[in-house]
Amino acid sequence: MAAIRFAAAILICCLLPAAVLSYGFPAALKLERVIPANHEMELSQLKARDEARHGRLLQSLGGVIDFPVDGTFDPFVVGLYYTKLRLGTPPRDFYVQVDTGSDVLWVSCASCNGCPQTSGLQIQLNFFDPGSSVTASPISCSDQRCSWGIQSSDSGCSVQNNLCAYTFQYGDGSGTSGFYVSDVLQFDMIVGSSLVPNSTAPVVFGCSTSQTGDLVKSDRAVDGIFGFGQQGMSVISQLASQGIAPRVFSHCLKGENGGGGILVLGEIVEPNMVFTPLVPSQPHYNVNLLSISVNGQALPINPSVFSTSNGQGTIIDTGTTLAYLSEAAYVPFVEAITNAVSQSVRPVVSKGNQCYVITTSVGDIFPPVSLNFAGGASMFLNPQDYLIQQNNVASALCFLGRYCSVVHRFSKDTESRDNDPWRFGS
Repeated sequence: MAAIRFAAAILICCLLPAAVLSYGFPAALKLERVIPANHEMELSQLKARDEARHGRLLQSLGGVIDFPVDGTFDPFVVGLYYTKLRLGTPPRDFYVQVDTGSDVLWVSCASCNGCPQTSGLQIQLNFFDPGSSVTASPISCSDQRCSWGIQSSDSGCSVQNNLCAYTFQYGDGSGTSGFYVSDVLQFDMIVGSSLVPNSTAPVVFGCSTSQTGDLVKSDRAVDGIFGFGQQGMSVISQLASQGIAPRVFSHCLKGENGGGGILVLGEIVEPNMVFTPLVPSQPHYNVNLLSISVNGQALPINPSVFSTSNGQGTIIDTGTTLAYLSEAAYVPFVEAITNAVSQSVRPVVSKGNQCYVITTSVGDIFPPVSLNFAGGASMFLNPQDYLIQQNNVASALCFLGRYCSVVHRFSKDTESRDNDPWRFGS
């Protein structure tokens, strides 16, 4: 059917008249054939034209905003990726963890109880003070924007001061609570080919007055969390609703050479991208993982293990350091790796983790792995991507518990999430 629609579109274009009447004056339109008369064009050329058109459509919806990314996946170094935001007037810098698994941007508030004062990441921590920003204003319970927060957190109303409050509990047991404020986000934006520095837009975000769990550990402390979820409170949704940036973000996480990466509100076109569709109507960014292969052979895992239902499925979450597998997938995965290397390495168990003592290069021993997704997209993993050096085991590489380390890159359009793909780069 797609080929039929494409042919019809060409026919309609070619039948347009060479002159039309506009406001009573004839206007001559010169039509030029883009596709050759023999209707032959390389698929790569058609793809390039579509990508250029898509880029123009995105730019018509606003500009492109680029954020710097620091951090690494290595839990023994940092174990998170973070970026720098400028909030308030005058603007102050805040370092926030990038998290596609939550929706709300929040930063530590000046009145925060128990928040870390210093960070082992060699960054200067800041505290947001609504009273020191001339553009800041609290969100009251009667404010319509308070309803955005109800979708994303346990929101409530403070009887004492009528502030729209929130409470978050994360999967690692940590948590934060506070109240919502509105202030300006300052950023540099690219519109077309022009740089528009020091642009601003009003955004609603959380002012954290209390934190618990890993959030208060100073060795990896940051100023807050930058939620990139799908709900209305996420910054990407807020900027898109104002027509400032398209409802698209591109995120590349580097696992080598010191980490870092790319975070862009907008689309990055890479020639080696492959696509897999999102699972529609899910609170997280779910994808359909169909199978796991070791050395090109699919593991004997029941497909129902990967299905998205009853709280299970495969999600893309940059706020989680490692890639977790359920037991039904983890056990055959580890068994296949162990069988493949049993003649070359010595398997050991350290603190409940499966490890392998090695005396040579890991790439010469361990097999390649692929995660196979719907739509024919596969993520290929080298041994360094699913094993990690554990500090307390000399000359050993380990699986950590029921999970393996995976570095990924992806892009997401949340406006049409029922059909839009995640993109995996080589």
